Amino acid sequence: MDEVVRRRGGVSDKLAARIRDEIHSGGLRPHTHLTAQGLADRFGVSRSPIGEALKSLTAEGVLTHEANKGYFVAPEPPGPPSDLPSQHSAVDAAYFALADDRLESRVPDVVSAAYLKETYGLSSAEVQSLCTRIVKEGWLERRAGYGYQFTDMLNSAEALTQTYRFRMALEPAALLEPGYRLDTAAAAECRLVEQRILAGGVESMSIEELYDRGVKFHELIVSGSQNPFYLDALRRINSIRRLIAYRSSATRERYYGQAQEHIEILDLLVAGRNEEASWKLRSHLGHVIHNLAEIRPILEPGGK
Repeated sequence: MDEVVRRRGGVSDKLAARIRDEIHSGGLRPHTHLTAQGLADRFGVSRSPIGEALKSLTAEGVLTHEANKGYFVAPEPPGPPSDLPSQHSAVDAAYFALADDRLESRVPDVVSAAYLKETYGLSSAEVQSLCTRIVKEGWLERRAGYGYQFTDMLNSAEALTQTYRFRMALEPAALLEPGYRLDTAAAAECRLVEQRILAGGVESMSIEELYDRGVKFHELIVSGSQNPFYLDALRRINSIRRLIAYRSSATRERYYGQAQEHIEILDLLVAGRNEEASWKLRSHLGHVIHNLAEIRPILEPGGK
């Protein structure tokens, strides 16, 4: 019963966010009459979570309720809460809810589009967009006949730490390979991203952007080894650690130090000082392991 209540509450919260976003974007004007059945048909869900969402928005002052008439958009609805960025779409919200549910083993290994639609309050088109995105990232696969299956992913702080210890052996060695050749144009682009972080961009970048930028940096410098086995091993690790790495992004202050170290490593490689870059990279990965130890409670199942 508790699980049913949690699911229902999660769906109604997401539906409330979608309705709120439409109001703030001007899609639903002040005084617009909203009906539970109309919204249920629009979002492809049952009336029950819609009713809970409408009550929640009324309590916030976003909607008004008139006896025997129903719900209406408030004449002057309040702005979006500071902890609910309006730019996040329904698919974005469902993406992170599903990632968290997967880390906590709250979803089965095999799911259908109908399951995702009902559980996360999405339309058929949004489910397709969500699944396409996750399949591309590698933690979900299409099944031959029916639905989708999740791939193996890391779900503990200890497993994540082990990947970094393996990378401490792998990546610094790649920088010392004979014939090492860095793509300088790509390195310059990476450097600009790191400079953006140092300029305060870390506060506005999404979790995916922060993760992907780190992935691109490390895969770029390893690819300079011209040895595909290094790169293949690193890509596999990056694929299976994605979800728990998202959770580690909850503390953003450490990204300033990481960005500075990324720039220093790039500069050493561009200057041809690969041995120094290799030692710097090993130290950099060691710093990450130290930071993971500090936020270990966040990374464990149930951690927030």
